[in-house]
Amino acid sequence: MPFYQFTVPSGDATLEHKPEVAAAMTKVHAEVTGAPSAYVHCSFVEVPPNSIFVAGEPVSGPRMVGIIREGRSAEVRARLLHELADAWCEITGNATKDVAIFLQEVPGANVLEDGVVLPEASADPGAIA
Repeated sequence: MPFYQFTVPSGDATLEHKPEVAAAMTKVHAEVTGAPSAYVHCSFVEVPPNSIFVAGEPVSGPRMVGIIREGRSAEVRARLLHELADAWCEITGNATKDVAIFLQEVPGANVLEDGVVLPEASADPGAIA
């Protein structure tokens, strides 16, 4: 269920390493949450330079929005954010200060995947549900 979408300015290293970044995001999500890796989705959207803004000013760093099932503990979400950022930066060479990751939680009941409405996530990272 998790869906990670990267918005990346043209020329950023993230675009050169899409398969590696997607594999790393999948690995991190599965390890941190216990969810099966087969359900992790990644998408990359390339935008022209000067298309991402913070405080009304253009920035050059990529952004990622992750949609995950609600119900994970604050500790699991924090670990997920840090490990996703670390893996992404290790592959691309981006500095942590130049990337931003936003997690949005949705109830499992709001997701249909493989023809099945998903169960709710467990706050326990060892539980697969």
